[in-house]
Amino acid sequence: MILASAAATGTSWLAALVDWVVSLMGIIGPAGVGIAIALENIFPPIPSEAVLPAAGLAAHEGQFDVWVAIAFATAGSVVGALALYWIGALVGIERLRWLFARIPLLKADDIDRTVAWFERRGGLAVFFGRFIPIFRSLISIPAGVVRMPLWRFLLYTAIGSLIWNTVFVLIGWYLGSAWHVILPYMDIAQNVVIVVVALAVAVFLFVRIRAVLRERRAR
Repeated sequence: MILASAAATGTSWLAALVDWVVSLMGIIGPAGVGIAIALENIFPPIPSEAVLPAAGLAAHEGQFDVWVAIAFATAGSVVGALALYWIGALVGIERLRWLFARIPLLKADDIDRTVAWFERRGGLAVFFGRFIPIFRSLISIPAGVVRMPLWRFLLYTAIGSLIWNTVFVLIGWYLGSAWHVILPYMDIAQNVVIVVVALAVAVFLFVRIRAVLRERRAR
């Protein structure tokens, strides 16, 4: 619906999404930003960098208090992250090892190394992951896979989300109706992350394919 509306009006899908969030907050109040941010955690293409300033704009216009917007946004972040945490917990390590052992270019040992790293640095990964587009959603899944203590996961998620949400809600509150000036920068930031991830995947595939070819020559 959002994409269709954007296409019909000639606006970007991002601007259409923000308009939808603003209208949702107009109907149900600050709970609207909580719902939008919870969905953003589950569906990474929804950028909180655009949704949160819209909440700040609504607070700027007097629809609700700015700190109420931050509280609901943080609650939404925690709820969305918790949903992905339980998905990871349901999948579990053994199922992932079984799956990786059957996918070309992947190995069950990859899971073991990832789990070992996450057990050492999982807390920092969850905390700092809240500041990186796309990763703020995905980082909750390995936390669930390794069964990071729930209290620890919630603590790091809540603190990181509170910092992130506060910054962007206050930006929208401070800029008011001029909030849209930051949208191009948000697009750039998300595109940079996508490019970096794509390059990392390409490097991984190159290294793994080269290793497979060397093994075949050795035989």
